[in-house]
Amino acid sequence: MTPTDDAAIARFRELLQIPTVSRTDESEIDWQPFDDFLAALVRLYPHTHETLEREVVDGHSLLYRWPGAQASDPLVLMAHLDVVPVVDEEWDHPPFAAEIVGEGADAAIHARGAIDDKGALVAILEAVEQLVAEGFAPAHDVYLSFGHNEETAGEGAQAIVALLTERGVRPGLVIDEGGAVVDGAVPGVTVPTAMIGVAERGVMTVLLTARETGGHASTPPAMPATARLARAIDRLHRHPFPTRIAPPVRAMFATLAPHTPQPLRWVFGHLGLTGPVLAAVLPRLGAETNAMVRTTAVATELSGAPGENVLATTARASVNIRLLTGDTVAGAAERVRRVIADPEMQIEVRHGSDPSPVSPWRGEPWRRIAGAVRDALGDEIVTTPYIQLGASDSRWFTAISGHVYRFTPFHLTREERDGLHSHNERIRVDVWLRGIGFYRALVSAS
Repeated sequence: MTPTDDAAIARFRELLQIPTVSRTDESEIDWQPFDDFLAALVRLYPHTHETLEREVVDGHSLLYRWPGAQASDPLVLMAHLDVVPVVDEEWDHPPFAAEIVGEGADAAIHARGAIDDKGALVAILEAVEQLVAEGFAPAHDVYLSFGHNEETAGEGAQAIVALLTERGVRPGLVIDEGGAVVDGAVPGVTVPTAMIGVAERGVMTVLLTARETGGHASTPPAMPATARLARAIDRLHRHPFPTRIAPPVRAMFATLAPHTPQPLRWVFGHLGLTGPVLAAVLPRLGAETNAMVRTTAVATELSGAPGENVLATTARASVNIRLLTGDTVAGAAERVRRVIADPEMQIEVRHGSDPSPVSPWRGEPWRRIAGAVRDALGDEIVTTPYIQLGASDSRWFTAISGHVYRFTPFHLTREERDGLHSHNERIRVDVWLRGIGFYRALVSAS
């Protein structure tokens, strides 16, 4: 590594050590680390802050504008500065120490946010800082949009979109966190793939509530509230949403077909014939492939009686539902009611948003992304569309741009991807440094 790389890694580690933890109940958030993070950015990236216009939005989100020769069709690079909470004792290394573990190509930074999503945020700033210092001037405006509460409400990103809407800004290309460069994510594919999210699934929460009169646990009724709730959850589990191949997934298989051996090449290349069978098989191959082809529903939060010898007067479960492209909040809610089939069960949609519009996987914005992947990450990597399985702040930008994509430019292993929102989150140093090159290439083409 060069001295420049060492300096970039030091800045990355310093920012990872700031515990910008967001929580659903904002009254529980310690805002001082967020203030510290914003102040550190000004100190660590002086050229960026001398040249770009900077606004603090909704308390702690950041919007930067790098004026180009033209204001039309700007590029928007997105990331978020908040991270999810940690359970310290689950980690092999302290989650906010940002320790480098290993040597050479195996050296990795262990820290909450290393991938989700300070890895992208700091890589963006490193790329911009380098380009500004070199005297580069973009042909079109470049915006940096960094939300402060993506992991909870996403209100910072919504406020930024409202501000850009008010100013008449219509981005020509938006890119946020999402897919990565992966190996083996699709069965049979023999090359590394850059998974570019052209859409993301919708998200909704359904609250199930069962009620009864209560009493002593020594004399339970035939069907207590907890049993009725468990029955409802079991019915949802045993009757999942149907499978199907949505258009972005169909395009993904068509793109990857030439890079698979027979007979999979024929299967992927003739989805008009094989689609229903493939959709039925994929859920058996793992959680990710299951989520590619169906709306998923899973009970998460559960609550019941206040004591171990007390009958629950109210038993509740939150069901998290992720909607496949083509499904809707209203349709999913109706199906939940039909599957549970309990007229006494209260079923309430707490909040929900339909799947995002689908961005095109052809045309100039797509070619810019594919070109940056090729130039910075490797000629051998195949760029393919796919459906982003989780939600991101980018969903709010679909209101002002028809070219919104989700891609994190890091080559990640299965184990590294599993670290997101879990313990031992980490990123290899060499992988992170190459990601800076992706953002450089994308900005240089703006």
